[in-house]
Amino acid sequence: MEGGEERAPMLLLKKKKGTEEEEEDESRLVLKERAFIESKKLWRIVGPAIFSRVVTYSMNVITQAFAGHLGDLELGAMSIANNVVVGFNFGLLLGMASALETLCGQAFGAKKYQMLGVYMQRSWIVLFLCALALLPMYFYATPILVRLGQPSDLSALAGTISFWSIPLHFSFAFVFPLQRFLQCQLKNSVIAAVSSVSLLVHIFVSWIFVNRLKLGIVGASITLNFSWWVNVLLLYCYVTCGGCPLSWNGYSMEAFSGFWEFIKLSAASGVML
Repeated sequence: MEGGEERAPMLLLKKKKGTEEEEEDESRLVLKERAFIESKKLWRIVGPAIFSRVVTYSMNVITQAFAGHLGDLELGAMSIANNVVVGFNFGLLLGMASALETLCGQAFGAKKYQMLGVYMQRSWIVLFLCALALLPMYFYATPILVRLGQPSDLSALAGTISFWSIPLHFSFAFVFPLQRFLQCQLKNSVIAAVSSVSLLVHIFVSWIFVNRLKLGIVGASITLNFSWWVNVLLLYCYVTCGGCPLSWNGYSMEAFSGFWEFIKLSAASGVML
């Protein structure tokens, strides 16, 4: 009897330990399942965004590769023009467009869908004005690069490329707000699809202009302009032709209200990036 009484608490203790271990196993299983589900949701959003950025970078790399076939001077000039002149303005305008992530995200969460279109139009205006203010960098790229210590022949060719990149510069003012507008509505797959089309167009146009038509470094610069504007027009057509019925209700004069606050937010985002 005494032995049986001693064994009873031990059996209860073993059962308790077994139950605790089972609960731990179940909680681990539940955590793994939840982590897997959340990661799937995350990659549905992040995957297309990563792909779009890779495609955007690839277009510049492809242009530099075509320039490299023309000669070392052309490759160096294209690299400097893209990374110094265009690259600086790219970063500033991209940062300014990032203000839309905050405003459109808040409007989308509050179900004020019509405000997303208003904010995007406001961003177009602000970024276009900023693009106009930055134009002297393209016109005076050659003396700027010479002052920075670059050789005169390299600076002259980079200045020519910068001048021909002005249409590309203005495409940033429209494509970045369009991308942020769609991203806030979880339409990253649309951005990725349009980026893919633009990349294919860019490869074909680069081959035609540089290899077939023999337009040289100017032809290589024109291909980037053309491909980026294809990106802009495809996204614009998607938004305005029924792709975003809740958030796009046409042009509105409301885009001009609250202008100063929007400029301050955009400028802070631009400088930060």
